Amino acid sequence: MRQDYLVLKHLVKVFGTGEAAFTAVDNVNIDVQEGELVTLLGPSGCGKTTTLRMISGFELPTSGEIRIDGEDVSTTPPNQRPTTMVFQNYALFPHLTVFENIAYGLKIRRRSAHSIREQVENIMQLVGLEGLAERAPAQLSGGQQQRVSLARSLVMEPKVLLLDEPLSNLDAKLRVSTRLEIRKLQQRVGITSVYVTHDQEEAMTLSDRVVIMHQGKIMQIGSPQAIYAKPANRFVADFIGKANFLEGRVGSMPSNDEIVLDILGKKFQVVVQKGSFSEGQRVLLVVRPESVKLIPKMPDTLTGTVQEAVYLGSQMVYEVEIEKNIITVEIANPQEHMVFKAGEEVTINFQEKSLHILPYEEVQ
Repeated sequence: MRQDYLVLKHLVKVFGTGEAAFTAVDNVNIDVQEGELVTLLGPSGCGKTTTLRMISGFELPTSGEIRIDGEDVSTTPPNQRPTTMVFQNYALFPHLTVFENIAYGLKIRRRSAHSIREQVENIMQLVGLEGLAERAPAQLSGGQQQRVSLARSLVMEPKVLLLDEPLSNLDAKLRVSTRLEIRKLQQRVGITSVYVTHDQEEAMTLSDRVVIMHQGKIMQIGSPQAIYAKPANRFVADFIGKANFLEGRVGSMPSNDEIVLDILGKKFQVVVQKGSFSEGQRVLLVVRPESVKLIPKMPDTLTGTVQEAVYLGSQMVYEVEIEKNIITVEIANPQEHMVFKAGEEVTINFQEKSLHILPYEEVQ
C-alpha cells in the first residue's frame, strides 16, 4: 500500500496586511501518496499556483505545515528542498545546448563529468530527445523545449516533481500528445507529482486524483471519475464538464439509499448516499447533457420544446426548454438517432443512474 508522501496540513497564505490583506490559500489539507500524480485545478485566482509555490519554497506559508517523506520542509529554502519545478515558459538558458541545460543542476551539485554524461544521456533517451544534445533551445519546437525542461527536472531525481501549467504555451494538438507523454513518463518513473492547470480536460486525462480549488479553498478531492459523476457542490458540477441544474424537492423515500424526486411536476427515483436528504428538502438535480435522451412527444411524460439544434458530425447538440428551464442535450452518433428540429416538442428521458442530487444552492 502506498504511503502519504507529500502532506499539506492547514496550509494558509495571506498576502498584505491590515485592510489590504488577501487570503490566497485558506486552510488547505492534501495528502499525496508516493508515486501519485495529483492535479490542482481551478479558475484563475483560486490559489492553486500559490499552493504549488509553497510546496517548492518560492513562497513561505503564513501558517500550516508541508511535509515531504516525513520531513517538515515548511521553512526550508527552495534549493534545499527535494523538489524540482517544470515551468510554463520552460525557463531554458538560451546560450546553452540541450545537453548543457539538462546538466546544469548536476554541475551545481559538483557531480563528476562521467556521472553527468551518463545521467543526462539516460534522461534524454527516457524523454525522447536522442540526437538533440548539441542543439540550442531556439532550434527546438515548443514540444521539444518542454521535454528539455522536464528532463532537467527529472535528472535531479527529486522526491516530488512540480509542474506549473507546463503545456500552456503549446498549441492545442501538441498539448494533447504532450500531456499523454507526461502521464506515461510519470507512471514509468513512478515519481510523486503535483500538477497545476486551469484546463479541466488536462486534469481529467493526467491525474490519479484531482483537487478542485475555488477562492483559496478546496471544494473537492477525488478521482476524475468520482468528481465528474458525484460532484460535491454546484461549483464543482458546473466547473467540471457541462451540467444542467433543475430544482426539485424530495418526495417519498422508499429505502435508505433511494429517494423519489418531484421535478417539474414529474417523479424520478434516484440512488443517493444513505441519510443524505430528508423528505420535503429542496434540492438540485444535476443532469449531464450526455445522460439525456429525446424521443417524440408522448402523453404523461416530461416534455419540452427544442429551441436550438446544432449538428456537429459526431453529435447533435440541442437546447430544450422545459417550463422556462433551458437544458443542453448531447446525442452521440446522430446517424443512429432521430433528429429533431427547432420548434418540435419532445419527451425528455433521463438516464437515472447518471443523475446526481445536491442540496439546493442559489447561483453565485
